Amino acid sequence: MCGLDGDRRTLERHLLAVECKLANAEERSETNGYVKSWMKELKSIAYEANDVLDDFRYEALRRQSKIGKSTTRKVLGYITRHSPLLFRFEMSRKLKNVLKKINKLVKEMNTFDLESSVRKERQHPWRQTHSKLDDTKEIFGRDEDKKVVVKLLLNQQDQRNVQVLPIFGMGGLGKTTLAKMVYNDQQIQEHFQLKMWHYVSDNFNVVALLKSIIELAGNKRCDMPDTIELLRKQLEEVIGQNRFMLMIDDVWNENERMWEDDLKPLLCSVGGPGSIIVVTTRSHKVASIMQTLRPLKRECLSEQDSWELFAHKAFSNGVEEQAELASIGRRIVNKCGGLPLALKTMGGLLSSKEKVQEWKAIEESNIGDNDGGKYEVMPILKLSYKHLSSEMKLCFAFCAVFYKDYEMEKDRLIQLWMANCFIQEEGTVDLVQKGEFIFDELVWRSFLQDKKVVCKMHDLMHDLAKDVTEECASIEGSSQQKALLKGVCHMKMSKAELQRSSGLCKGRTYLRTFHTRILRSCNRYWHH
Repeated sequence: MCGLDGDRRTLERHLLAVECKLANAEERSETNGYVKSWMKELKSIAYEANDVLDDFRYEALRRQSKIGKSTTRKVLGYITRHSPLLFRFEMSRKLKNVLKKINKLVKEMNTFDLESSVRKERQHPWRQTHSKLDDTKEIFGRDEDKKVVVKLLLNQQDQRNVQVLPIFGMGGLGKTTLAKMVYNDQQIQEHFQLKMWHYVSDNFNVVALLKSIIELAGNKRCDMPDTIELLRKQLEEVIGQNRFMLMIDDVWNENERMWEDDLKPLLCSVGGPGSIIVVTTRSHKVASIMQTLRPLKRECLSEQDSWELFAHKAFSNGVEEQAELASIGRRIVNKCGGLPLALKTMGGLLSSKEKVQEWKAIEESNIGDNDGGKYEVMPILKLSYKHLSSEMKLCFAFCAVFYKDYEMEKDRLIQLWMANCFIQEEGTVDLVQKGEFIFDELVWRSFLQDKKVVCKMHDLMHDLAKDVTEECASIEGSSQQKALLKGVCHMKMSKAELQRSSGLCKGRTYLRTFHTRILRSCNRYWHH
């Protein structure tokens, strides 16, 4: 392209510098509002620059495909919409425009000494649960808790009314794991004639819950209309006088009226004597609203159990349990406050570090709260996220595009990582192999939960993914304001929402991924 190659090469060099600045400024943007705003603008221009370079690549491919065409058609090409003259004019305008924007931001950085600010701060990352318990994973410190719950449930056999036992505690304590242990206990299996597991999370909908219970009890799809009275009769029919246990996992809704007026009369009036509803929740208020039995508060692990869980992760990946590392590790364990998710995450992080200095650096990281220097869960997860490679950060953050209760297909997820260029070629290792390695590493560090064919995210990890990126959005239930989607590059939308939200994607220049149940995935070239 005569007259354009110089500007194109300049843009490529500037883009490399922009990406370097973004990598340096990302951490600092969390505490510096100006850095965050500047970085957001810079990232937007980086996408625009990438699109300009993509236009060159696309045009090169288009012309290559036309090689061998007749001379007449080549001449006509100069006066059509694919005219090289028009392309040169348009690309010259785009190149100069994006270079002008980059230079403006660089000038702003120098004027306000942003580079020093960045360096100064530098001194100072649809979980639908199921009842299956992974037999290959060792569980630490919960056997006694399981025995207490099992005994309590069995002792209700003479109660004529359905009893409700809430299990509550902060995120990361392993409430769902305990619920699974109880659900799969042999005595429980033999005691209850009917067992059902339902995951709720944010979608605490009466009709959806009733339909799910009817389907689980009858072991077949419920195609009845959304009429509460009809569903009530069907519920009574499928449960009958069977002694049942219903496990409702991850309840957030604190609407007392919904429970007292809508659900309690329906769920607590069916089944035989000794029937039980077990609820897991982070909210003490939810536990208070739903309880008939005294709520069971999940406690943190003991010091010994905490150490065993941490050591199981930290010293099982080639890192030798030498005395000095063990000493540092015990101090880190004490700061994790007995939180299983924090212990697993920190153990997974340190399993890739063999040097004492690296362990000391993690120990001294400024992630403590004001309560005796103990770590909070989210800062620990962010610290572990910070130590991921740049490729792993991109791949993990991309998972925020999926709904909180979404089961991600492993192979498709890796393909989407590849389509968005999150994974770079390295030596003789192909992209699929490298994608597998990144996936396995994220699983090992507890960022993803591997279920062989599919994978999931713990709800805290999903919160983390949403926290570290503004480029992903999942839309379901009701349209989000267009203003909230301004910087979105990766979007997932339900079929119903797609039909309601025509025009939502209009003008989204930097949209890279569009994922629906109809159109499974589209890369950035879909419009071509």
